[in-house]
Amino acid sequence: MFRAPRLILALIKKDVLLEFRQQYSFYGVLLYVASTIFVLYLAMGQPENMIWNGLFWMMQLFICVNAIAKTFLQEGKGRQLYFYSLCSPVHFILARMIFNAALMLLMNLISLSLFILLLGYPLAHPLLFLVISCFGACSISLVFSFLAAIAARAQQNAALMAILGFPLIIPQLMLLMRLSTLAFSDVFQSGLTSIILLLASFDIMIVVLSVILFPFLWKD
Repeated sequence: MFRAPRLILALIKKDVLLEFRQQYSFYGVLLYVASTIFVLYLAMGQPENMIWNGLFWMMQLFICVNAIAKTFLQEGKGRQLYFYSLCSPVHFILARMIFNAALMLLMNLISLSLFILLLGYPLAHPLLFLVISCFGACSISLVFSFLAAIAARAQQNAALMAILGFPLIIPQLMLLMRLSTLAFSDVFQSGLTSIILLLASFDIMIVVLSVILFPFLWKD
């Protein structure tokens, strides 16, 4: 009964330990985040609210592409065969999605702090924006975790993940941008409940598709 949660936790712990042992990868993404935001600061100074919001979400997209791709694409066939003998594909993909969501939450907090430090503080409701940004970071990570798994099993590089992901992620980013505008003013916007339900339904659909389809990729 409790074997599945223990396996998932063990796989997450394994990913965390690997991340600590390969710190160059994490610091590489961190350097990418800091340098990109600094370049935006040099080019734009402190932009107006909507530009600030759009830049933030585009930054989350490119952070996710760089951070999530390596979690699948860096594993060789020998390691994948070893995991195949230890756990089921459902446990593996769920553990990887949870780990990637946690990694994106950390990157989201770091990038948000740098945005506020360098690009100004236009938020009227910072706590609300923090909640929305964390929700959005998890949503984006779920999509790219699933796509990275497909790209890795297809023996392709991160380019395939980006090609498959952008048509899916752009509508999601547009919804997140519209939802996060609530944190910039006190004006109520209609339809926000529908946006939240739509994003949550999309996340559930991605998880369900991963659980259904990944076992077939795992067998190849």
